[in-house]
Amino acid sequence: MAVALTKKQKLDIIMKDFEKFAFNFIKIVNTQNEVVSFNLNKAQAELSDLMKNNRYTISNKSRRAGISTLMLAKALYESVTKANQSILIVSYEGDSAKALFNTLKFMNDNLPRDKYPGLFPNTRRDNKNELLLWNGSRVVCAVAGYKDIGRGMSLTWAHCSEFAFWGNQEDQLLSIEQALVDKGSISIETTSNGVGNYYYTLYQKSKRGNSKYKPYFVPWFHPFYKESKKNEYDEAEQWYKAKYGKRLSKSDLEGDEKRLYEQGATLKQLMWRDYKLQDMKIEEFYQEYPSNDMESFISTNKSVFDQNKVLERVNYITPPIDKKELLDLPESLQTYINKELFIFHEYDPKKRYYAGVDSAHGNGQGDSSTITLEDEEGIEVASFGSNKLPIYKFASVANDLLRYYGEAFTAIERNNVGIVLIEKMRDDYDYMNLYKEKLFDQKGRRKMQLGFTTTQTTKPILIEKFKEQFELGYIVLNDKETLEQMQIYQLKDGKMGNKGTGHDDKVISAALASLARLENKWYI
Repeated sequence: MAVALTKKQKLDIIMKDFEKFAFNFIKIVNTQNEVVSFNLNKAQAELSDLMKNNRYTISNKSRRAGISTLMLAKALYESVTKANQSILIVSYEGDSAKALFNTLKFMNDNLPRDKYPGLFPNTRRDNKNELLLWNGSRVVCAVAGYKDIGRGMSLTWAHCSEFAFWGNQEDQLLSIEQALVDKGSISIETTSNGVGNYYYTLYQKSKRGNSKYKPYFVPWFHPFYKESKKNEYDEAEQWYKAKYGKRLSKSDLEGDEKRLYEQGATLKQLMWRDYKLQDMKIEEFYQEYPSNDMESFISTNKSVFDQNKVLERVNYITPPIDKKELLDLPESLQTYINKELFIFHEYDPKKRYYAGVDSAHGNGQGDSSTITLEDEEGIEVASFGSNKLPIYKFASVANDLLRYYGEAFTAIERNNVGIVLIEKMRDDYDYMNLYKEKLFDQKGRRKMQLGFTTTQTTKPILIEKFKEQFELGYIVLNDKETLEQMQIYQLKDGKMGNKGTGHDDKVISAALASLARLENKWYI
């Protein structure tokens, strides 16, 4: 027979568990303007679990996901249950910072101190930007906007709210990181704000495991919205029935609606989406209510590639083949599988293959050496990218991968270290199935030169041909990083590229692969 817990034992259990503490002791004002207990929704619980084992988290979200409320509750919990905590909450502007801090103070003021004397430390100081408790813990609220934020503080935790809208993001985050005590932590949450900022770069690195920050994304149809947006959904359903004469059914779904339904959106949520789209463009909906993180970063009208087509392709890409299923791949390539090398379709001896290669120094920083392979039908079959391989090692990888695909006809960008790669492929590996560009000397005599030379004149032509092939559906891309680079590939001041927003290595190798296929040559 189970022994009933005493009141003290129950309180001990609650005080050691954030979710139990939140539900029993923290009060919030819900969307119906009612004061209720803070019962974590599914998205808040998922992020809370992620934070238990990761000191650095970065959250990309749709509107009204409740992440800020979660962080304020955690700040209060840490301050109340642990002595001498120093917590910094930073928002991007004064009104936002004030609203956050007022919510925190509301939570603190509503702790049941009278009901449980001595359980919670009393408030020692409460002013417009600081909450100090008698156990030595304090929460400071600040506005982003100057370089040395956090200077002079020894922070146990810092939360950065709407980080994508900060100015000078990289320097300010570095300043906060330097103020952390040993085992201190940072959480970042924000809706996206385009691609030309440090947040975009940091989030993309976190997705690929190249950052200490662990990513979390909240799509607009996350299950927790069913309750929090119930009134909105009901209103949208009534509108939908009035407009179309019936409720949306599964048999009505097509295109994006079908894809979203398969990903978890309910029929009622899809009717709400249709309702929203009556008054906003699809690009605006992507920014406010993304279904995946790439949609949230939809860029401006300076984009070279059609953003809707890029995003649509992202939703239907073929996943890479699992390493265990790649039985015939050379052993030298096995170590790169699903890290630097992604195989979407294995070699078919009945087909011819074409490749594009963009090479870099391989010093672990900056540009990557990339390979894109497509078959004779224009379907991308493999993609490789690494910034850690010197040219002699990259040449070995390229030789093994290209020969695996039947000695693919390959266009190599010959700029800079590309010339070294071409020489190694030809002289060291006897790889002869290489693209040659036709040139004329001053006497009008024709000569052939291995590789493709990228200049201010040839690059726009290369990219425009690639754009046409992609947007008209003559090629099928499967590598997500390539599509991500295409999403932020811009025309600015007459120049094409991702300057200031990321790299374009895979865009170039994919464009070269398309060029090789269109050339329709074969030298072996």
